Amino acid sequence: MRTNAKKTGSDSGATAETVRRRIEAGGERAWRLADFEGMPFTAVAQALSRLTRSGVIQRLGKGLYYRSRPTAFGPSKPNSTQIRSLSIRRKGVFPAGIGAANLLGFTTQNPSRVEVATDGLSLPRLIVGKETVIHTRRPESWRNLSETDAALLDFLRNRGKSSELSSEETVDRLVEYFREQGRFERLLGVAQSEPPRVRAILGAIGQQLGHAESRLFPLRQSLNPLSRFDFGLLAVLRHAREWQAKERRTDETV
Repeated sequence: MRTNAKKTGSDSGATAETVRRRIEAGGERAWRLADFEGMPFTAVAQALSRLTRSGVIQRLGKGLYYRSRPTAFGPSKPNSTQIRSLSIRRKGVFPAGIGAANLLGFTTQNPSRVEVATDGLSLPRLIVGKETVIHTRRPESWRNLSETDAALLDFLRNRGKSSELSSEETVDRLVEYFREQGRFERLLGVAQSEPPRVRAILGAIGQQLGHAESRLFPLRQSLNPLSRFDFGLLAVLRHAREWQAKERRTDETV
């Protein structure tokens, strides 16, 4: 029994040393318990707790820690530019709003309040910031998308309202994104989890790109034929009316 106790203590010490070395070598970043997969859970948790007490890392929430770096103003904190790269257990984080439009080149603005989207019900405020606007309940299917694909879906959800370009320039740029090989097919694959308006806009984009009606048929069948959708700036898509877009007001700014 004493031999086993010594062995257990030795294993815990080796785990603690491995955890410490990884964190110190990793520089400024967030850490989760899941980042130490394959190591004894209890030993990892104890090691992280000790490192927190000694000031090596900061506990942000349950199972979530942050390794800061020294600055002239004190230890660094997670900032908006890091949000997309943070690994938050069981939650995806995606660009949204003006940030998504900026990523895609539709605006040069940087939002006064950061916007992000997630497929969870919330995000840790200690990471994303108290003032961050969080859009929740995005479909889990978004996790399989690239940052650009997720930004495009967000842009469609918002009807292009964050674009600084004219309607025609916005649509031209948007359609170019969908000319990239495989992109339309990827977004078509998650379309059924999107709101009807997004499915309608995707259909109009697909028709403008010349996709066969047989490929677009599932999108068309998913829409209530009596519904009309506000396409916003995207109402100038060539086939918008065929995809149930509302008629634009004559006094609407282009």
